[in-house]
Amino acid sequence: MPGEKSLEQPKIEKVESPKVPQEKIPVPENRTEKILPTEAKTSEAPKPLVKTGEGNIVATSQAQAYQKQQATAIDNILAEGLNDIYLKMKPADQSAFKKKGEETVTKINALLSQTKVKVSKIVDLIRRWLQLIPGINKFFLEQEAKIKADKIIRLKDK
Repeated sequence: MPGEKSLEQPKIEKVESPKVPQEKIPVPENRTEKILPTEAKTSEAPKPLVKTGEGNIVATSQAQAYQKQQATAIDNILAEGLNDIYLKMKPADQSAFKKKGEETVTKINALLSQTKVKVSKIVDLIRRWLQLIPGINKFFLEQEAKIKADKIIRLKDK
């Protein structure tokens, strides 16, 4: 009929793209694997992720850098004001004091990485470390432990 539209759909011709021969990549004699030209190699492997206590996901290298920075800050806080006392100690006592101090820094750093920080544990760790000082006053020890723990907690709050 002259006014009616045809229900037939127009024919669509498929056009094939011209086939381009792939270049052969020369493979060294000692190499056994084949490399396809479409493979993309990245020079950097993806960084593994770590879930922190707050629910955030952070790359491990960033987390490790932060832990090292925090450990250095804790070490500086613990060493404050103890230079003269350390120098007056015997060499054997110095090495034991230093070793226990490093262990204390590691334990405090682990405590700070937790979501809920227990101040009493930090004070106890510092107190045990300071008890290695020969002839230390009990009241000085207690006061120093609390002062250093407060500074460390402020470090966590930053």
